[in-house]
Amino acid sequence: MGEVFAGRYELVDPIGRGGVGRVWRAWDERRQRYVAAKVLQQSDAHTLLRFVREQALRIDHPHVLAPASWAADDDKVLFTMDLVAGGSLTQLVADHGPLPPRLVCTLLDQLLAGLAAVHAEDVVHRDVKPANVLLEPTGRGLPHLRLSDFGIAVRPGDAQLTGTDHVMGTPGYFAPEQMFSGEADFTTDLYAVGLVGLYLLTGVRPDSRAVLARYEHGMPAAPEGVPEPLWQVLGGLLQPDRGLRFRTATGTRKALAGAAELLGGSGTAASAGAAGAGPVEIVDRIGPLPEGYGPGGPLHRRSPGPADSSLPGHHAPALPTPVHGSVTPSHGPAAPPQTPSPRQAPPVPPPGPSTTGSFPLAPPQPPPSQLPPSQLSPSQLSTPPRTPPTPVPSVSAPAHPADHGTQVTVPTARLGAAPPPGGPGPVPGSTPGSTPAPAPEPARSPARRGGPPAKVAVPLLVFALLCLALGVWALTAAS
Repeated sequence: MGEVFAGRYELVDPIGRGGVGRVWRAWDERRQRYVAAKVLQQSDAHTLLRFVREQALRIDHPHVLAPASWAADDDKVLFTMDLVAGGSLTQLVADHGPLPPRLVCTLLDQLLAGLAAVHAEDVVHRDVKPANVLLEPTGRGLPHLRLSDFGIAVRPGDAQLTGTDHVMGTPGYFAPEQMFSGEADFTTDLYAVGLVGLYLLTGVRPDSRAVLARYEHGMPAAPEGVPEPLWQVLGGLLQPDRGLRFRTATGTRKALAGAAELLGGSGTAASAGAAGAGPVEIVDRIGPLPEGYGPGGPLHRRSPGPADSSLPGHHAPALPTPVHGSVTPSHGPAAPPQTPSPRQAPPVPPPGPSTTGSFPLAPPQPPPSQLPPSQLSPSQLSTPPRTPPTPVPSVSAPAHPADHGTQVTVPTARLGAAPPPGGPGPVPGSTPGSTPAPAPEPARSPARRGGPPAKVAVPLLVFALLCLALGVWALTAAS
């Protein structure tokens, strides 16, 4: 188990070294992913100020690798960023030598796109070099680079962190104004992009003083191995006079797009290398995880159980819904389901109480006089229809034995009345053999809920009066 910062970041293994600290591969417990963590190794005021400036930078762009979060633990601090595993441009040239011009155009276009986002935030990087340009491991497909290391980035008006006799940057990638006055602006970063382009095309680290000397009599001819359309862009970036350079990264991208059209070819890494060196492949350079770590994080951490749903991304399995009349065995193999025979209908379970304690009741059926002839049984069809009885005062009766407290009215026949001999006569307007129209139902009186019986209500009333008297006595005694 590695060192844990602030209960969140576990350092796994070192993967590089920066200007003010070492870079580690770390596991972010909150985000559940591996990140790159730069751990500050010094604690002097100058280093802390550079650290604060770098971690405070927040630029969201696909070609910029800016800090994402930071943490402090005792006397150590770190900030994290996305883990980019394809190495840097320095390692790419060391493995493959000079790169194809069309591939260089693709890489420079992405670098300028990232710089445009940085300059839009009013930030000057001041340390654009191949070692600070990292690559995603895209194999032989379209490359994807990200500009990193903002340790000496500055905004106009910020306090200088070095004296007047110190130059901030990397030798070989200085602009003339950095070498002589230490000043830097957006065109200073563009000058460094021109030097990076020379390095990718020639495979040789540039000498900024030698490049400056070649411009003594104007813009020189294209160096060996640099196509003329591409040199027109790089030569404009390397002008010693800032007034003659490209002013913005966006404008440089437009000129670079025109040069790429003249060059033709593909901008993928599978393009043939210089002198038939073969295709360029951008591979994972960080290497496998050390023992005790897997793609999902450290293996020593507790794995979530079936009922542990507190961890992110884990959900407990859903329990089966119980079915009425079924029995779930507590152990042992489950019995196979019984399939009813095609000649025998499945048995209907007897009615039983539901989960709320009530019994299911069949819906009320209408009287035979209100049913159509197709739904009447033969016995009902042979019985002659009866005339509706004369309405009499209704008598309350419960509709169902289980429905306590609800009463409905049921019409009853008048006592002593008998049907006329020979049955009822025909209904006016009807034809023989036809079913008579249903008689209108008598008006129902509104349902009325009955109160408790007297033998229950009287004792309750007496008990309430005693409680009231006891309360009054208690209040009088307390006062």
